[in-house]
Amino acid sequence: MGILIWLLIGAAAGWLAGQITKGKSFGLLGNIGVGIVGSMLGGFIFRLLGFHSASLVASLITATVGAVLLLYLVSRFKS
Repeated sequence: MGILIWLLIGAAAGWLAGQITKGKSFGLLGNIGVGIVGSMLGGFIFRLLGFHSASLVASLITATVGAVLLLYLVSRFKS
């Protein structure tokens, strides 16, 4: 059951990040990929700042912030 929650949070975070940065979705697999990598990035950054995501909502926020940062960094290196 944990992997399903992980994938759902990744998909939601990737979709939210796409809406925030570009205004579109990346497809289900793209959203999951962006969300999962974003959750790792967001978790790393939040741990450095002393924050810990203890709930489902906090995990979604962490993953979304990380995914937005990831998309921003990719767009900076892409152009």
